[in-house]
Amino acid sequence: MAFTGRAKTLQETTQNFLLAFGLAMVFMYMILAAQFENFIHPISILLAVPLSLPFALVTMILLNEPLNIYAIFGLFMLFGIVKKNGILQVDYTNTLRARGMEREPAILEANRARLRPILMTTLMLVASMIPIALGQGPGAAGRASMAKVIIGGQMLCLLLSLLVTPVSYAIFDDWSHLRFFRRRPQPKLPATAAEPA
Repeated sequence: MAFTGRAKTLQETTQNFLLAFGLAMVFMYMILAAQFENFIHPISILLAVPLSLPFALVTMILLNEPLNIYAIFGLFMLFGIVKKNGILQVDYTNTLRARGMEREPAILEANRARLRPILMTTLMLVASMIPIALGQGPGAAGRASMAKVIIGGQMLCLLLSLLVTPVSYAIFDDWSHLRFFRRRPQPKLPATAAEPA
């Protein structure tokens, strides 16, 4: 028993997409590891990339869009945008820590400083994809599916990626120093005068 027709095409498309997604993750990790000269920080950046996939697929289901080659192109473009947001956060965090700032204040300051460019990039991308998503004419359906995947996936995973990257950065930084559990500092009790005998 074997699939034929559209079912066979969908099966081949899914298999090729999974292969391309795995290779993309490997190549992105290699490039980021060379850029940061660290094997841990790329993991905290790339952790948000797989999280964008369910949001993009939910968008396709809600808008009744097929998983065609144009939608797959949109998915890979979405991966690059999410990765870029993580690079902005982690790179500036490392810069602040190199200047002598502690890790937690550096993470908070980096997220505050990089929030504006991340939001500006997201809004610019979404606004530029709206005419493509609403376009008509020859070939408009394929381009519209790509644009809708990017719009829905980016808008839905924006907040999650802003939360995941700093948290994963702190966790993997602890693990890189073999600190798997952080102990809370015990409050110091005020000294009391000795009771008379």
